[in-house]
Amino acid sequence: MTETTNNNYMELDQEIREQENLEQNQDVDSADSVPSLDEAEVLEQESKDVSSEKIDDSNSSDNDNASEAQAQESLENNDDESESLKAIALLQEEIANLNQQLESQKEQTKSIQGQFMRLTADFDNFRRRTAKEKEEQENSIKKKTIVELLSVVDNFERARTQIKPSNDGEMAIHKSYQGVYKTFVDSLKKLGVSAMRPEGQPFDPNYQEAMLREPTNEYPEGTVIEQLVRGYLLNDQVLRYAMVKVAAPSEDDHESNSTSDDTPEA
Repeated sequence: MTETTNNNYMELDQEIREQENLEQNQDVDSADSVPSLDEAEVLEQESKDVSSEKIDDSNSSDNDNASEAQAQESLENNDDESESLKAIALLQEEIANLNQQLESQKEQTKSIQGQFMRLTADFDNFRRRTAKEKEEQENSIKKKTIVELLSVVDNFERARTQIKPSNDGEMAIHKSYQGVYKTFVDSLKKLGVSAMRPEGQPFDPNYQEAMLREPTNEYPEGTVIEQLVRGYLLNDQVLRYAMVKVAAPSEDDHESNSTSDDTPEA
């Protein structure tokens, strides 16, 4: 057991010595690695120079980056401006085309409006002309129909003046056909037919035809004495001219006038 203990002490002493040697070697190495004052200043200056160079490089790199960014921005601005000018040019061209189309549409609209106005005027003229022709045609047909019926009226009037009822039976017949005559005349009046009453008025060739001239002192010359065939009007138009007898100067007046004309002046 004593031997074992001695061995342990020897091993422990060996380890302590090795540890001391290691510490001494470390002190020597650390002493060798510590620079002198001058060397420290040089190292510090070199460190500053390196730092300065790094800063300069960094600033230069930043400036280069800024220049590149400005150049890139300038290029982008130029591109944007170029695209804007192109867009403006395209818009101006499109506006010019639209203005041209608008002017063309205005001209077409004016032309169509002119055609429409002419067609409207033509249609109005056609409508008025058609209405007038229709009215004239209706009046013509009405006149022809009424003229054919006037002979019936004439027969009723002749019968009234020529037939003299002598008994109650004839009077009843006379009143019956005179009632028919009155109804017929009222119907003609509703159609616008009116009888002329030229007796005692001056002769008017626009409404009357002179069939006879009778010398008389009772009426002035040219006066209608008697209506031989009654004339009729359809509204303001002559349906049938009245056939009349016109007063003429009497023979005594004619002789006195001729005598006065033959008497020499004093």
